[in-house]
Amino acid sequence: MTRAGVDVEDGHAAHGSDAGAPDWAAALRLYDADLARRGTAEATRRAYGIDLDQFAGWAARLESEPAAVSVRLLRRYAQYLGAGGASPATVARKLAAIRGFFGVLRAHGVVEANPAELVASPKRGSKLPRVLRVPELASLLDSIPTTTPLELRDRALFELAYACGLRAAELVDLDVAGIDHDGEQVRVEGKGGKTRFVPAGEAALGAIVRYRARGRTALATDPAERALFLSKTGRRLSTSDVRRRLAVWSRRAAVQGGLSPHALRHSFATHLLDGGADLRSIQELLGHASISTTQIYTRVESARLRSAYQDAHPRA
Repeated sequence: MTRAGVDVEDGHAAHGSDAGAPDWAAALRLYDADLARRGTAEATRRAYGIDLDQFAGWAARLESEPAAVSVRLLRRYAQYLGAGGASPATVARKLAAIRGFFGVLRAHGVVEANPAELVASPKRGSKLPRVLRVPELASLLDSIPTTTPLELRDRALFELAYACGLRAAELVDLDVAGIDHDGEQVRVEGKGGKTRFVPAGEAALGAIVRYRARGRTALATDPAERALFLSKTGRRLSTSDVRRRLAVWSRRAAVQGGLSPHALRHSFATHLLDGGADLRSIQELLGHASISTTQIYTRVESARLRSAYQDAHPRA
């Protein structure tokens, strides 16, 4: 069977089939431009670019241009990744990037079919997100002192992370103007440039007021800086700064097993579900494009209930 002069099974192009076809560099530029046109976040575009550059380099070494890529070649690539130690989740992510790449090439008429659609992703383990109990989270947040500018910043940072269920990238992207104290809400720029407004509680808003009054003013070196959360040098924090600072306070609060910023987001969603919030509302608060992404929290709740049943029922 052939597609656009390509033998789908053996991965070799028929002679003359790739005349005038774009090389890898041109195809990758086309894909990135398409992502940019659709408003894909810069970090996401970089991640896709890294995965696709790796695949393009591997395919080029086999003297295969984009139009000559077949199902068999992609299966070989998946095997190559696995043999190199890549986890099933990593292989699945890279195949998803390749699938999107060829989808764009097909839409632009570069290829007649998307060979990645016929390549199954490896099965991944069903790992549930880390969730802290309410007392654990309260202990962690309350353990952060509010004496120095950096302590004030960290207390406001993590109070807000839990209060609003924000991603680390969303936290560091926040500007001072994004906090609406009168409306008791936060303006969040989420994935894909989508804006949402998330309610913020009294504890988080109060921590931000104290940080802005006694912390941010001490850290700010440029009056024109718009970022809410500043580093000790007065610049916008990075996501690695957020992870590092949370690791520090987690150790001091003796949180077992370490803690990531995403665990605060998972805890936010799970605690809302425990409190009776519906999935659609949680989806909107988290900024999930699909309800299926939010449904993982029903599995968290189900696992918690099963554990309670096993511990309490006399004939469990």
